[in-house]
Amino acid sequence: MVLYKDAGVDIDAANTVKKRIKQLVKKTFSANVLSEIGLFGSLYQLTGYKKPVLVASCDGVGTKLLIAVMMNKHDTVGEDLVNHCVNDILTLGAKPLFFLDYIAYSQLAPATIQAVFKGLVRGCHNNNCALIGGETAQMPGFYKPGEYDLVGFIVGVVEKKKIIDSKKLSAGDILIGLPSSGLHTNGYSLARKIFFEIKKLQPNDKIKGLKNSIGTELLKVHRSYYPKLYPLLEEIKALAHITGGGFFENIKRLLPKNIACVINKNAWRVPKIFQLIQEYGNLPDSEMYRVFNMGIGMVVFVNRKLAAKILKKLNDGIVIGELIKGDFGVRIE
Repeated sequence: MVLYKDAGVDIDAANTVKKRIKQLVKKTFSANVLSEIGLFGSLYQLTGYKKPVLVASCDGVGTKLLIAVMMNKHDTVGEDLVNHCVNDILTLGAKPLFFLDYIAYSQLAPATIQAVFKGLVRGCHNNNCALIGGETAQMPGFYKPGEYDLVGFIVGVVEKKKIIDSKKLSAGDILIGLPSSGLHTNGYSLARKIFFEIKKLQPNDKIKGLKNSIGTELLKVHRSYYPKLYPLLEEIKALAHITGGGFFENIKRLLPKNIACVINKNAWRVPKIFQLIQEYGNLPDSEMYRVFNMGIGMVVFVNRKLAAKILKKLNDGIVIGELIKGDFGVRIE
């Protein structure tokens, strides 16, 4: 007789982990959550809106997970995931409501799974978002032992009349950049190749100019801009979350016809981690600004007349460029 456990799936062990996770997850619940963890679906009651529009997004942490495995530190990648998704729907003016996770693995220690969920719970708690369900999938032979994939699904809400519409952007508008904490969740395949294959560094190695080891630097948590920006949305014309595609793709997608963007790369000091990637990889500026956020995680588009007022409220914002008439997309100079 061959049991499921003999094929690599231990149902009893999985159930034990889920019971522990359940206690963590309930800390994120609000009065709007009408169901318990463990049902076939989750119930969330929407209240307080006249013409609510739901905003949904899905994303992953990518190969930053491999840095977590190398460092044996798994309590931050969940927070990365939540913050990334929160930032994405924020660009449409949405407030996060609830979050769903998906974690898949072949063999993973229960302590590792719990650490991942600690990060998910912390991220949801900090963004006033309920973690109402998800899927934990054990898939023997599909992943290397100790490795896993992590994906998140978020749903938020915005009043229909308050949806941020980038079509209202015009020549003369100012771009304000908000600092990132590091690479956030993009460009890790290139960064890993440069640091660990080309330069043959170890994750605990320290490099001159960095306060932390290279691994710790690469695991810095993706910053959430929701707490700072949500109260200011009525004064903001558009937002660009600088993720995959860097400045070029993430800003270009917002530009109306015959409106172009000029960014002054000397307006801010590029963090050392990006300088090292460029130096060690011998990468041109065009590739760096296409792959990485270069120290700017969110770009805020505002009317020139309101720029000074908004800068004062943001306190860490930097004017990094402006919109002009043209059809060339994005230029960095």
